[in-house]
Amino acid sequence: MSGSDAFGNVFRIPELKRRILFTLGLLVVYRIGAHIPTPGINSVALAEIFEQASGTILGFFDMFSGGALRRLTIFALGIMPYISSSIILQLLTMVSPYLARLKKEGEQGQKKITQYTRYGTIVLSMIQSSGIAVGLEAMKSPAGHAIVPHPGWGFRVMTILTLTAGTAFLMWLGEQITERGIGNGISLIIFSGIVAGTPAAIFQSLDLMGTGEISVLVMLVLLVVMVLVVGAIVFTEGGQRRIPIQYAKRVVGRKMMGGQSTHLPLKVNTSGVIPPIFASSIIMFPATIAQFINHPVMQTVAGSLTPGTIVYSLIFVGAIFFFCYFYTAVIFNPIDVADNMKKYGGYVPGIRPGSRTSDFIEQILNRITFFGAVYLSLVCILPDYLIKYFSIPFYFGGTSLLIVVGVSLDTMQQIESHLVMRNYEGFVKKGRLRGRRG
Repeated sequence: MSGSDAFGNVFRIPELKRRILFTLGLLVVYRIGAHIPTPGINSVALAEIFEQASGTILGFFDMFSGGALRRLTIFALGIMPYISSSIILQLLTMVSPYLARLKKEGEQGQKKITQYTRYGTIVLSMIQSSGIAVGLEAMKSPAGHAIVPHPGWGFRVMTILTLTAGTAFLMWLGEQITERGIGNGISLIIFSGIVAGTPAAIFQSLDLMGTGEISVLVMLVLLVVMVLVVGAIVFTEGGQRRIPIQYAKRVVGRKMMGGQSTHLPLKVNTSGVIPPIFASSIIMFPATIAQFINHPVMQTVAGSLTPGTIVYSLIFVGAIFFFCYFYTAVIFNPIDVADNMKKYGGYVPGIRPGSRTSDFIEQILNRITFFGAVYLSLVCILPDYLIKYFSIPFYFGGTSLLIVVGVSLDTMQQIESHLVMRNYEGFVKKGRLRGRRG
């Protein structure tokens, strides 16, 4: 079956067609909102600041907000406060007995944790937006124009309410896409924000090549690096460590059951794009506030947390390693897997069922998680330095490439699952499209 036939099948399934159109509709709403400005801002003066923000934390944060920060629109904070709140809640479930009990209560407990995450999002949004409002009042463009023509509590309150409401609405959009659309809503919002800036970056690069500010050789090197990074992402995301499993024969009623051999697939990158997104959120929260506070110490902090600096790289890599192990532990429990295998008569050849099997699986999982963390760190950090030293006029580093490719693979895998479930061929003729869900 050709690729065009596979895509044609997507619109032959009413439910899948409805989900895709619903997702696209909400993403269009997000992009419209990303162009509605916050009241009280001199947009021309703000644009002058962002003209000099390429390669800085401002450019990095603006990429994740889909250009909304550059225009200080109602979605300027993006979805990062929600991600930061999710991180905090997940960390608290490991130290708080109350949250740990909620996590074990199933769907009802998860609903309460989700509600607490929403409350945390509002609190973090108010803190972050208040820092931005105060910082903007003290900022001036390179030409000496004030960013806020009429500063005061009226502007601050309006900015806090507008940006907080914008993030709350984005949070709702993401949840609706996840529930009624296709793919992960939060990841797709970040994905669409990054992709939305691609055409402008391409035209800007072509203009600079035309004026001779960027050589053709530099752009070719950058394109080759991007292609290599994309290839590495696609190859590694499909990588698995398969643990052989043998099921013993047993009699059920009058039938002989079991006896077959299978395997337990462990993804090289079990946690997917979550670690880089979480790590970016951790860095962005203090860096964004520091960027808008006109104080020498805060400006030093903001400069240290700029992509391409040693401090930023060390913190970013450390956070990626932490979240790789943390998120893998959250979504994959070797003890439960070993208990289920033992319950149904399965065992790893040469390994005793029960605790020995869980220890064996955990040992292998820790090893491949380490290599997965190294892979994520290299993909996210190395392009930052290439872009920095080549003086590329836009931020489109390894983190963004990883998110774009990773979210695309996940979404395509979900679409293919719908196709195969209804006896249609998927996008790949031989075998299944292997997303990170494996």
